[in-house]
Amino acid sequence: MLLHLLGEPRPPRATTRFSGWRVVAVAAIGLGMTGPGQTVGVSAFVDPMMAALELSRSEVSAAYLVGTLVGAFALPTAGRILDRRGTRVTMAVVAGLFGVVLMSMAGVVGLLTLGLGFAGIRTFGQGALGLVSTTAPAPWFDRRRGLAVGVTTAVGSAIIPLFPLAAAAVIPAVGWRVAWFLTGLTVWLLVVPLATRVMIDRPEDVGQQPDGAAPPEDADEVAAAARAASFTRSEALRTPMFWAVAGATSATGMIATGLGFHQIDLLGEQGLTPVQAAANFLPQTIAALVATLTVGSMVDRFAARWVLTTSMLLLMGAMAGVAFVSPGWTAIAYGVTVGAAGSSARALEAASFPKLYGLAHIGAIRGVVTSINVGSTAFGPLALSLGRDLTGSYQQVLLLLLLVPVAVIVLGLLAPRPTKRSPSR
Repeated sequence: MLLHLLGEPRPPRATTRFSGWRVVAVAAIGLGMTGPGQTVGVSAFVDPMMAALELSRSEVSAAYLVGTLVGAFALPTAGRILDRRGTRVTMAVVAGLFGVVLMSMAGVVGLLTLGLGFAGIRTFGQGALGLVSTTAPAPWFDRRRGLAVGVTTAVGSAIIPLFPLAAAAVIPAVGWRVAWFLTGLTVWLLVVPLATRVMIDRPEDVGQQPDGAAPPEDADEVAAAARAASFTRSEALRTPMFWAVAGATSATGMIATGLGFHQIDLLGEQGLTPVQAAANFLPQTIAALVATLTVGSMVDRFAARWVLTTSMLLLMGAMAGVAFVSPGWTAIAYGVTVGAAGSSARALEAASFPKLYGLAHIGAIRGVVTSINVGSTAFGPLALSLGRDLTGSYQQVLLLLLLVPVAVIVLGLLAPRPTKRSPSR
């Protein structure tokens, strides 16, 4: 039904010019347009919605937590649809639904409708559209897949912070209801046409090969062998490396979200003013962009376990380093470490899973790990908040949570590279 309204994506035309970087550009824009469904995008609407709806911060936070968990449960289904229908159709439908949900946020009247709205924007925005966008470049690259995914993630991550800035400027002028509607309209006008008219599912759809290489003489046999070597979702879930990488993204998702959610208060304990604490997001963003590109290239050259270990060591450094933060260079160093840790784990998963598990079922496999990651972000702010309430400081709970990245490192170092078993005869 929605495809009839949006227009069925037209089959792409064959071309000799390599289209992989065009796909990267569209995917990066798609990832950037998840901004309204990300925590930073929602944050600009929280206070005006609280005042208008007469809700407490705890009520809004609880609605957001429930909405995030609902969104997490929907992602494995989105991954399976991505495998069956391809990137073009899936991105068009997801972006269309995301736009509808964003527009419907203008009609929120109480806690129930707010929770439903949060569930929708977390499902289709942060979750499904992010999953589709970061998976889109994988079929187009082999030798440079890590770099392509890194560029997609870096550019998309640079677009996301524009949404809270735009919302902060628009809401005082037109109100939060109109701002939500305009945000949804923006997603419709930008992402849906790009998905239907520019995105291409796979290089073979336009007579091309990954990395722009010349087609091999036995192209059909090569493609069949690649499909046979790909893991199914159930096979991937039985490998320790899947859980090691899922653990890394979940650890950073939970802890980095908690650090970001409480950043003003947390850095305030270390002597930073609210303005200085808010400004710390700048080094975090810059470090995240650099780390994403670096990790993407590292995945092309090194085993996933070493990239995973590096990511977890960065996270541990940020957690333990909170106690040493003060206004000045130590605060900047903290911001750099937090930003690099969070983005490196996400880039590791997006770039390494096609390499480890093949492409035939990559949507279903990544849908599971993305679901786990999104779900983990719901608990980070609560864990740090409860820890602070019990001990009077964030430092003790962060030291206790150091056990999480340590466990991930151990699992990653012990996990063998996934090997697909041949069917028994």
